[in-house]
Amino acid sequence: MDYAEPIPKELTFKEIYEDFRSGSRKILFSQNIGIENLRRYSYREYPGWNMKIPDVLRAEIFLKELKEYEEKGGLPNFLIVYLPQDHTSGTSPGWPTPRAHVADNDLALGRVVEGISKSRFWPKTCIFVIEDDPQNGFDHVDGHRSVCLVISPYTKRGALVSNFYNQTSVLHTMERILGLPPMNQMDAMAPVMTACFTEKPDFRPYTALSNQIPLDEMNKKLAQLNTKERYWARRSLEQNFAGFDCADDNTLNRILWHWAKGVDTPYPAHLAGAHATGLTALNLILVPEQED
Repeated sequence: MDYAEPIPKELTFKEIYEDFRSGSRKILFSQNIGIENLRRYSYREYPGWNMKIPDVLRAEIFLKELKEYEEKGGLPNFLIVYLPQDHTSGTSPGWPTPRAHVADNDLALGRVVEGISKSRFWPKTCIFVIEDDPQNGFDHVDGHRSVCLVISPYTKRGALVSNFYNQTSVLHTMERILGLPPMNQMDAMAPVMTACFTEKPDFRPYTALSNQIPLDEMNKKLAQLNTKERYWARRSLEQNFAGFDCADDNTLNRILWHWAKGVDTPYPAHLAGAHATGLTALNLILVPEQED
């Protein structure tokens, strides 16, 4: 597990964001990476999981390290950049709104892509952007389905690829790019994401878009909410956001639905779950679980 704590721990998101926005950079972080083999290869200034820490701060730290590699050379062949703010904190009072969390995540990703695309490493770089899971936003076809962005001079720009790929496809494609053999049968059998690529490169750099939503837009206090809004805010406060994926999926999904659509908009429970209702249209069926 990769966690980070601001120093002192009692600091709020708004205080940490204001320190970043103002450029004062007085706040430090204590990082704790629980896996030794990862710790030795990790950039110690980069904060892990903590919803108090904005992703734009993480992006700035990454870009600082990227600049150092531009000056000195020796960029590793494989890098992982961790941007967790799209998990949101529900409607918990004193925390950013769900859309502010997501705007922070989007802006940070855009700045990372822009920085890489304007670096000398861009001609030989491919960026894969994946979520660890659909993150409480069940898809209308299959709850296992999730977005994946593939960004490179050799990828098709503006293309929507609907081929069947999965997480092991991403891994297998990375292995092929790096000239590595599959690690096991699972990634060896996964389809390589060839439909995402083109033989004619486009080396134009990317320019990140500015955020349209203030990153410090905060959820309202309980006293400012009506009865139904207050109910979901209290349910948000009950969730465990101290660790990743510790919140109850079903509850957080309902919190985010009612925040986005309104507390009086019925929750589409028939679409929620691992497989929703879209399998029939694809001539697929869900078989009962069986013991191996």
